[in-house]
Amino acid sequence: MMDAPRPLFDSLDEVKNLIESKRAIITPPHVPTTAHEDYEQGLRFIYSYLGSEATFNAYRREVERLLQWVWFIAKKTLKEIHREDIENYIYFCQFPPESWIGIKNVPRFILKEGLRMPHPEWRPFVAGISKAAFRHGETPNQKKFNLSQKAIQAIFAILGSFFNFLVQEDYLGQNPVIQIRQKSKFIRKQQSKAVIRRLSELQWAYVIETAKKMAAENPEEDERTLFMMSALFGMYLRISELAASERWIPQMGDFYLDQDSNWWFTTVGKGNKQRDISVSDAMLEALKRYRTALGLSPLPARGDTTPLIPKTTGKGPVSSTRHIRSIVQKCFDRAIEQLRTDGFQDDAEALMSATVHWLRHTGISEDVKHRPREHVRDDAGHSSSAITDRYIDIERQARHASAKKKHIDPDESL
Repeated sequence: MMDAPRPLFDSLDEVKNLIESKRAIITPPHVPTTAHEDYEQGLRFIYSYLGSEATFNAYRREVERLLQWVWFIAKKTLKEIHREDIENYIYFCQFPPESWIGIKNVPRFILKEGLRMPHPEWRPFVAGISKAAFRHGETPNQKKFNLSQKAIQAIFAILGSFFNFLVQEDYLGQNPVIQIRQKSKFIRKQQSKAVIRRLSELQWAYVIETAKKMAAENPEEDERTLFMMSALFGMYLRISELAASERWIPQMGDFYLDQDSNWWFTTVGKGNKQRDISVSDAMLEALKRYRTALGLSPLPARGDTTPLIPKTTGKGPVSSTRHIRSIVQKCFDRAIEQLRTDGFQDDAEALMSATVHWLRHTGISEDVKHRPREHVRDDAGHSSSAITDRYIDIERQARHASAKKKHIDPDESL
């Protein structure tokens, strides 16, 4: 099938309602009759990841792509899939037909006349471009689609889990992903540490100064912006740890004072893991300023249920990560303008590629220079010190310094 595939699985809420209401699972009409069991197994597998919307979305994406290929390209069912098929599937993912590639992210389903209908522009793969390229007028192009190494690793990891699930459910007898002995054919080994995307000291100085100016000009909206920028950098928060969700609603009472008069912030992060983050004096001052601007007491009491990031219009917390990204981007944009005005063209150009997550990376990278890495590891919620070590680039700097004066022409060394 080279025609555009149609989506199989709806949003997290729709899947949850379908399974928990105990209604009969209705297989979409475009699923082959021989694959109805495959579809139900895939649905029940992704349902087991309802605890985190980001994880659910990632697992849904990979299972959906696989089933589309199995049914419409390989012309098989999951029970007929072997190791060679998975290898062929990985090659397919690296070079999918243009009809399978979209140029923008769209919902899988839309509401039409009261019914959930497949979105006509949805595709299993999406060709993207960098923020900087977009700003320079470039547009996504299916012909330039490229599957990253990280994406290939995700395919192996998620499909490995999916086939383990099928084996445990006695749906399959073996896991074909485990049988692939040479994954290096698809995944390049990284000899050196991956570069951590972060802001330079100059860029961060301009960003935080911009946030302060915005707060002074429009306190009703941008005192919130200043606090968000401070929290993303100063407590290494992920964007999902600021936005409200079913599993966690960040509240003022998540800041608390312990018996030793130290302030902490409790959050629920990646993998639905709760952790306490030590709050610096500077972060505490940022909190006081923010709460005062909201008309609250400088510091919260235990049990304070005021949303940490409230909506500026209406009631309740901000739940959209897209909305938080747009707030941060507005601050980035103004900082870029100021950098250009002050003659820092290269720094302005580099900042055009920055994302919200760079603030977390920047905060960790700065702190790991001065704090014990175990302390930074626990505040950041890293599963091991090896992850935190990626932010230590002293050896990398020294390696570059020793290479800086190397000569190519022997006469130049004289």
